[in-house]
Amino acid sequence: MTDLSALPPGDGLRGTTIPVLRERGQREVFCGLTGIVWLHRKMQDAFFLVVGSRTCAHLIQSAAGVMIFSEPRFGTAILGDRDLAGIADANDELDRLCVQLLERRPDIGTLFLVGSCPSEVIKLDLAKAAERLSAQLLPRVRVVSYSGSGIETTFTQGEDSALGALVPLMPRSEARQLLVVGCVADVVEDQFRRVFDQLGIGPVAFFPARRAGDLPSVGPNTDLLLAQPFVGNTVRALESLGARILEAPYPFGAEGTTEWFAAAAGAWGVDNALFQTVTKPLEDRARKAVSRHVPRLSGKSLFLMPDSQLEIPIARFLNRELGMRLIEVGTPHLDRRLVAAELPLLPDDITLSEGQDVERQLDRLRAAAPDLVLCGLGLANPLEAEGFATKWSIELVFSPVHGYEQAGDLAELFARPLDRRERLRV
Repeated sequence: MTDLSALPPGDGLRGTTIPVLRERGQREVFCGLTGIVWLHRKMQDAFFLVVGSRTCAHLIQSAAGVMIFSEPRFGTAILGDRDLAGIADANDELDRLCVQLLERRPDIGTLFLVGSCPSEVIKLDLAKAAERLSAQLLPRVRVVSYSGSGIETTFTQGEDSALGALVPLMPRSEARQLLVVGCVADVVEDQFRRVFDQLGIGPVAFFPARRAGDLPSVGPNTDLLLAQPFVGNTVRALESLGARILEAPYPFGAEGTTEWFAAAAGAWGVDNALFQTVTKPLEDRARKAVSRHVPRLSGKSLFLMPDSQLEIPIARFLNRELGMRLIEVGTPHLDRRLVAAELPLLPDDITLSEGQDVERQLDRLRAAAPDLVLCGLGLANPLEAEGFATKWSIELVFSPVHGYEQAGDLAELFARPLDRRERLRV
């Protein structure tokens, strides 16, 4: 259990002795458009209109697995040959499509115009388009733009770009508050709120909120508690408005969740006895749920390919709570500030890599012959064909895995591939 009296003062960064292998070569990651898949579920009054190609449309529909009985809150304004050649006025066409969309979907409160590789190649200024459309449609509809282009990003950075586009619109406030930054499932948000209420911490707001139009306030008395490690640009934008980040591990597993709440409790002066009373039963239950998967995972080796930016906190959870042996922990971007509380919790004998040179990394993986590989969809099937057990990293973003109640489910995600392989073994 965490003792609040033992927490270090302030939010200074802690170091790590692990060297970082930086690679700059061919990468295997989804583009930032994929973030729409979970953002449109979270923000229930938002619509995401991708300005891109048919390839963009197919990607989003495939990633989302759209059901025929539902009408999703995303779509694609497809750039045709006339748009790309400059024969048609793409801005006029975009305005017309947006008006048609809003007439058909009066429930939309916030319209996101999402840039793609094709729209950026032809220099279509979606920021100006959003400004122009907002002037026409406010106060009924707010129009915001951001880039989901995959040229230089990994797929979770789409969320960072979307939230960053909302920061300038957030109201300012001098009041003391806690702001949880990063998209979490509604069930997780409800669980977190109950714990904060029991600890007497509040007011607490979540960003993004369940309705994009319900923007939380921000100001010099706002404490930021991060739920996702890939929101660096959003955090820097909030800090420019006076907010202060609370350094903490991420709420994955029993240990990480307790430390996460402890960071808020320490900043808000929560009594240590109250903290133990509230969190210990929850932590004990989480540890019991996780322990059911220890026999399957303990001692097994794990190789984490760079994909979601969740690799570092997930590696910490699997190593410290399930006894998995880490070989390489790869991440697309290493933002030391955002994982400052995670790095010291990793074992010193691992390879920590940033970026990717996929062929070199695959050579290291084959030489290490791990029991399990965490990787993106593009590498999973080829690696399975080579005889490796794999886990899709995108599941960590789509599934509710934060907090005490989900700790056992998170462990099970990694136990399943090994269990399946054991059952299929002849």
